[in-house]
Amino acid sequence: MGDLASAIGIRAEEQTLVAELKSGSEQAFALLIAMYSHPVYSLIARSLRDPADAADVTQEVFVKVFRNISGFHGEASLRTWIYRIAIHEASNQRRWWGRHKRQELTIDAPLDNDEGETFCLADALATRDASPYDCAARSEVRAHVEAALRTIPEIFREVVILREIEGFGYEEIAEILNVNLGTVKSRLTRGRAALRDALIKDAAMHLTPRRASANLKAVA
Repeated sequence: MGDLASAIGIRAEEQTLVAELKSGSEQAFALLIAMYSHPVYSLIARSLRDPADAADVTQEVFVKVFRNISGFHGEASLRTWIYRIAIHEASNQRRWWGRHKRQELTIDAPLDNDEGETFCLADALATRDASPYDCAARSEVRAHVEAALRTIPEIFREVVILREIEGFGYEEIAEILNVNLGTVKSRLTRGRAALRDALIKDAAMHLTPRRASANLKAVA
């Protein structure tokens, strides 16, 4: 009952926020940006070939939210609706990138890590309070995963980011991408495999076998 009451409370808060946004409240829009700007930016930065474009694309997402909030009728959650816009804008930016920028990707040489720590994918990419040593170790793994993510096909990358990093459920991902549940699960399986293959390839290029084995535990 407690979880149900909490869900109802969150839904009521969202409805209130949406109503204020539709009325043109600047305060409500500022609150919306405070709530979603960082996760939307992170999603977009990991989706683009050039993360330097993420700030501009994020700004465009919230412009679209502001312009189209009147058409939001609650068929999905507000969060899901915003992420759907973010995915669409990131896709538009990638198409523009493909037409106009076309540059080679570079992968920085990794730092040495002989400790063999084990990180899950979410841990490798999340920002959490930690010791300087832990931050350095995670930074190494994060750099490899961020680079590898940008080499896998877009349709797989989106699902991996939404599931493994952003923590969306399968049904939510299906709503965001407007595909069925089976497609989400299929793309996630293939995306995980593609990401692991990319990390293996990167490790073979840059690391000794022992160090490669330690870093690949991130996606084992």
